[in-house]
Amino acid sequence: MNSKLLNSKIWERFKTQIALFTIAIFVLLLFIITSPSVFLSPQIYRSFLSTVPFVGVMALGLTLILAMGEIDLSFPSVMALSGFVFALTFQFTGSVFLGIISCLLTGAFIGMFNGVLITKIGIPAIVVTIGMQFFIRGLSNVLSQGRAYSMKVSDHILYKVFAGEIFNIPAQAIWFLLLSILLWAVLFRHKFGEHVLFVGDNEDATRMMGINVDRTKIYAFMIMGAAASFAGILDVFRMRTWWPTMGEGYLMMTVATVFVGGTSMFGGEATVLGTFIGAFLIGSLEAGIVAAGLSGFWTLLIYGLLILVAVTIHTIMNR
Repeated sequence: MNSKLLNSKIWERFKTQIALFTIAIFVLLLFIITSPSVFLSPQIYRSFLSTVPFVGVMALGLTLILAMGEIDLSFPSVMALSGFVFALTFQFTGSVFLGIISCLLTGAFIGMFNGVLITKIGIPAIVVTIGMQFFIRGLSNVLSQGRAYSMKVSDHILYKVFAGEIFNIPAQAIWFLLLSILLWAVLFRHKFGEHVLFVGDNEDATRMMGINVDRTKIYAFMIMGAAASFAGILDVFRMRTWWPTMGEGYLMMTVATVFVGGTSMFGGEATVLGTFIGAFLIGSLEAGIVAAGLSGFWTLLIYGLLILVAVTIHTIMNR
């Protein structure tokens, strides 16, 4: 009886993650069957470990935002502008450390500005972040005049930390794992994470409990901005060049990662493990589709199908 009760509690707690893991295994087996020469080779998985973290890191920040019942669509442009500030600071000072600090501060400031407009002015988050998406992208293009900035960072000691390999594992993947663990601890083992989930569950009741809702939201948007900036840092180190198009194409992939992972867009519920698995699931689709012999036109179709299937399963299981 105790064993059955324990199994029931484990299932109730991890059913979303179990469902997502089952979907991921099914997709992987499908790819192995359709293109065994590609998906039985370790090289493809090393490729995933070096490319998926850029989306994954921003998806972690977006998980926090959705847990509050809010949305942020400006992060690809934040990634671009923060990366530009990094490149510009490095060009003028020659200091990688100053570039990293200025990059993170830029992202956090934009997140704070978004949060203030949403909480103090009362503009809906979707309106604010769509407007900021266009404004920031335009600002980075105007400031850079559409030119790329080459950065000689490959000889710096931090290059291996952000773009090298540790025990034959790309550093980006290790950063993604560490940040996932950190966000899990913040959400489920820290007072701030409790406040975030309370806000997403019932904002009015949270205010009545004496929790500063506005401050919680502003901090969460600052973390989202810093996460986008950190993704920009990883990308700049990997490419050793800042491009005006940095971040383009990441919006829908990041949103899809969080939804497929099982975080509710209505707030009050989040799963960091789901986001972690979802990032690799979404990140592997295009390679699997092409390796299976299908054209790239199938990618969006299968992205959409996967989102619908995953969200449907999550919704049914949470009833």
